[in-house]
Amino acid sequence: MLKLLDPRHPYDDFPPVEQALEEPDGLLAVGGDLSPPRLLRAYRHGVFPWYNPGEPILWWSPDPRLVLFPDRLKVSRSLKKVLKQGRYCLTYDQAFDQVIEACSGPRRDETGTWITPEMKTAYLNLHSLGHAHSVECWYEGTLAGGLYGVAIGRVFFGESMFHRHSNASKIAFVHLTRWLQQWNYALIDCQVRTNHLLSMGAEEIPRSRFIKQIQRWCQECCASDAWKSA
Repeated sequence: MLKLLDPRHPYDDFPPVEQALEEPDGLLAVGGDLSPPRLLRAYRHGVFPWYNPGEPILWWSPDPRLVLFPDRLKVSRSLKKVLKQGRYCLTYDQAFDQVIEACSGPRRDETGTWITPEMKTAYLNLHSLGHAHSVECWYEGTLAGGLYGVAIGRVFFGESMFHRHSNASKIAFVHLTRWLQQWNYALIDCQVRTNHLLSMGAEEIPRSRFIKQIQRWCQECCASDAWKSA
């Protein structure tokens, strides 16, 4: 039976992830709120929110988990050529609101989005508190692609990415990964399997291993004030 979270108590514990449903894969709890304390507890617990408009908040911990160890990043020959051309300018935390707004737009052949106004507000709040971060890829002064996620300790929990120019989201991801490696991050959580990320070196690992890793690495420190040293 799924746990019903009380929105009045953002410090409620999530149930053990082993109690998540197998179908749909990883559904663990329902309800609650999207306050910073709840969201940060969720990520530390190996849980993330995902739900459609009109649904209650749904909390997930799928098994297996897609992750990328920064030193295992793979860059294709064609993408290396694009990177060497230097046509794009990369920044971080310079346009978080624009990035999450772009990520919330419907994808090709889709009409809806899971990044509801409530979700946008929640992550904007996390960003203002220094927990959520964005990477921006610019082309001739225009935002061409980007991504955002949550950083805790030595773990970056990726949430969403978008592109308006071919390869722009991949370029943002490559630069993010290289920055994280320099800052001594140990892991990027990519949540669920996508061919796009598998081609860049992401791999699926058992949820049990993922939980052990974040329990350790969320408690450790990366390079001091890394995100503030733009």
